[in-house]
Amino acid sequence: MKILITGGAGFLGQRLAKRLLEGKELNGKTITELVLLDVTRPSDELLLRDKRVRAEVGDISDRAVLERLIDAETEAIFHLAAIVSGQAEADFDLGMKINLDASRALLEVSRAARHVPRVVFTSSVAVYGGALPDVVKDDTALNPQSSYGTQKAIAELLLSDYSRRGFIDGRVLRLPTISVRPGKPNAAASSFASGIIREPLKGERSICPVDGETRLWLLSPKSAIEALIAGCEIDRTKLGDQRVINLPGLSVSVNEMVEALREVAGDDAVNRIDWQRDEHIEKIVGSWPGMWDVSRAQALGLTGDNNFPDVIRAYLTE
Repeated sequence: MKILITGGAGFLGQRLAKRLLEGKELNGKTITELVLLDVTRPSDELLLRDKRVRAEVGDISDRAVLERLIDAETEAIFHLAAIVSGQAEADFDLGMKINLDASRALLEVSRAARHVPRVVFTSSVAVYGGALPDVVKDDTALNPQSSYGTQKAIAELLLSDYSRRGFIDGRVLRLPTISVRPGKPNAAASSFASGIIREPLKGERSICPVDGETRLWLLSPKSAIEALIAGCEIDRTKLGDQRVINLPGLSVSVNEMVEALREVAGDDAVNRIDWQRDEHIEKIVGSWPGMWDVSRAQALGLTGDNNFPDVIRAYLTE
């Protein structure tokens, strides 16, 4: 089978590609071609040595690029490409172009190909906001408080409708904040959720821009990849007319994250965190839910992490 990953050169995209190639099958079919679409080439040369992998450099908002890569042989699409939250808030036009316009173009090209591919779309906690219940459910009303959240929410609705019409077999996976991400900080409002762990572990200083009582919904990179694959393999009849799933995660306050860091790496690591509150970031992150009801996801076979200290330990062994 042929698979397309948008954002294929990104952090999650490359990890997903490697995991798919290790498994060799998806939905019970042998993987014969894996197309990685992004604005840059993947950095992992070992990944590119696999003859099944084809790296394509292009703009996902360019319909001609999508028409070239999505055909009747494309049975699964993982749509990961996105402009992150802080950048989408800073550059409205770019966020709309990539997070919304490109998503619709992908759905339209898939519809035109008439082959009903399985489309996995990664959404976000940012679709929620405002006055939230203590525990958010899959069907809690959406009320995004950022342009990024709004763009993701609209794309969710589009995917659900394209699925209802039989144009695609879609499923929306709302990802918790991913932590601990390797590499460098990015423009996401939640970037600190990795930075306050990653940098201190490297002996570097890191800034925490939110109050310690701020509660986050977190998922490790490994669990995120497993959820993407498992989400793609769910039988459509089990989803019914509800194509959106809140993924299992860990509800952890920033203070609890810091204590987990202390447990794993000691006081010296914790002392490398500088607490400098940023009202802009606090406003965005504070509008996100910190606790989800994931009973439906669990019933569908999706799982998360056991605890945050183990997430840190796993990051150290990567």
